[in-house]
Amino acid sequence: MESSKIPAAATPVAVVTGATSGIGREAAIALARKGFWTAVIGRGAERAARAAREIGAAVPTARVDGFGVTDLARMSDVRRLASELQTQYPRIDLLVNNAGALFAGRSLTDEGVERTFALNVLSPFLLTSLLLPTLRASPRGRVVNVSSDAHYRQHVDFDDLQLDRGYRGFRAYGRSKLELLLLTREFARRLEGTGICVNAVHPGLIRSAFGQNNPGMYGRAFRLLTAVFGRSPRKGAEAILFVATDPGVGDVTGAYFSHHRVAPGSEPSRRTADASRLYRICCTLTEAPELPGLDSAAGS
Repeated sequence: MESSKIPAAATPVAVVTGATSGIGREAAIALARKGFWTAVIGRGAERAARAAREIGAAVPTARVDGFGVTDLARMSDVRRLASELQTQYPRIDLLVNNAGALFAGRSLTDEGVERTFALNVLSPFLLTSLLLPTLRASPRGRVVNVSSDAHYRQHVDFDDLQLDRGYRGFRAYGRSKLELLLLTREFARRLEGTGICVNAVHPGLIRSAFGQNNPGMYGRAFRLLTAVFGRSPRKGAEAILFVATDPGVGDVTGAYFSHHRVAPGSEPSRRTADASRLYRICCTLTEAPELPGLDSAAGS
């Protein structure tokens, strides 16, 4: 991690995962311009440090720190990152859970978890859970989870959360974004009255390296799709920034934003009982501390 001083009390702090490229990087640049002391989270110490230096050069008045992580799909690495962030910052005002990926083939992390579920669901869940004390120290703590309209036409299969049966890349990705949206709503319910707002956002199809980590036709198809139909990373970042900083959003929490508006999301994404059940499962899988539940959640 590259850093020099602890931010002053008046300086808001933003943490952005997946911030070394694409919409994460553009969001980090925009937050730095807005006066946030920005923590850039990326894979590998040198890559994160380089991105922090480049963002700092683009916004000379900003303070930017780089935090390298070996693999956010590993819960041990998420715990290490959370510890480093809490050591560096007495307060975090904004957490943007942007890191995520689509994997054409099913594989397991070295902790034995299906990689899509680990990176897109468990990682942001655990990081948010561990950073809650630091977010509570902010007068207006905010969490923005990058979800996707890919969650439509998906459902949560509680008997096969890690897709042992019938794995397909798009299915796994879409389900993970549905699950992240359900967790967004559940965090919002359990954090009611704390001053922390938790929302999800669909940034749109972006011209980036997303999906191109896959070999062969899969990667080439994503390259063509994003080149023809994709929005610029800057446009995608604007969607994140709107949810994170626009005064009109105010105290909205537990919402799904698309095109700068609150959208209902799919019917499965509004199933309170499923959200509560998934939350408890994620607590068990990650050994995260469980927030008190609401009586209304159990019977919905």
